[in-house]
Amino acid sequence: MAGTEQLASRSASLRARLAISPELYKRVTIVAVSALAVIVLTGAAVRLTGSGLGCPDWPKCYGRTIPPLQFHTVIEFGNRMVTGLVGIIVIAAAGLAFVRRPYRRHLAILGVLLPIGVVGQAVLGGLVVRYDLNPYLVMLHFILSMLLLDASFALAWCAAHEPGWREASHDRLGTWSIRALVPFGQLTVLLGTMATGAGPHAGEHSGQLVKRFTFEGRDTLSWMVARHGALAAAFGLAAVAVWFIDRRPRGGERRAQRPLTVLCLLLLAQGVLGFIQYRLHVPAGMVWAHVTLATASWLTTLWAVASAGRLEPRARLNEAGVAAPAGA
Repeated sequence: MAGTEQLASRSASLRARLAISPELYKRVTIVAVSALAVIVLTGAAVRLTGSGLGCPDWPKCYGRTIPPLQFHTVIEFGNRMVTGLVGIIVIAAAGLAFVRRPYRRHLAILGVLLPIGVVGQAVLGGLVVRYDLNPYLVMLHFILSMLLLDASFALAWCAAHEPGWREASHDRLGTWSIRALVPFGQLTVLLGTMATGAGPHAGEHSGQLVKRFTFEGRDTLSWMVARHGALAAAFGLAAVAVWFIDRRPRGGERRAQRPLTVLCLLLLAQGVLGFIQYRLHVPAGMVWAHVTLATASWLTTLWAVASAGRLEPRARLNEAGVAAPAGA
């Protein structure tokens, strides 16, 4: 009996020594979001420098652990090393969720999703190389990166705010309008990825031949750009409309004014840059800046949705005798 009590005491003591504070865990999750955003940008740099097949095999490079010192090889292998570093960071975010005190189960669930996603990224990256930068696989690779950003942002937001830190929203029109921006953003990113897959930056360098999207023949790029541009413009107009809805005099709670303002400015900059880059025949540097703005716009969209918060259930509103705002 005494031995059992002693073992339990040691176990409790170990847990106490390993425990981390909510503030420290919040910083870890912010680092995880930043790292996953960086890997999106380094992956784009691999493609835009024509280094997609800089290492023609995986996980080694030309069958070697240390790759040859060639420009495209170093770029591609460097991205793999960055992915490894990101893997360490997200494993830390997942593991530390279990020793954060007080323990919160949903943080642990969100945290575990991150290393699973990074492993999926590594596998997809190997398939991309194995099948010579197949555009569908490249697109899936990018989409998984964005999904990881979703999960990491949710983790960081929840880690930064304790349950019940503010009341649920009564602004049903404003909150649902902000949430409606999510599919706009997702489709815009998807079509942008397809436009890149139809353009001159498919990831190969001199002497290599990889597949591109060609479902409209030689007009595929212009066809995709037209549709991507139209949807991006609709996304921008929707963001402006939602900005006004959120700050309407009657019923608007204005919780998401700051992220919505930032989003509108980012989408404006993105539209101007997209138009210029197309007129200049999509130079690689501008495309990379466009991807950077797209990543920032997506994170800002998530910020707006999180800022709007959850809605008070209708049943509770009725029980409390609170009338729903007009347009709910």
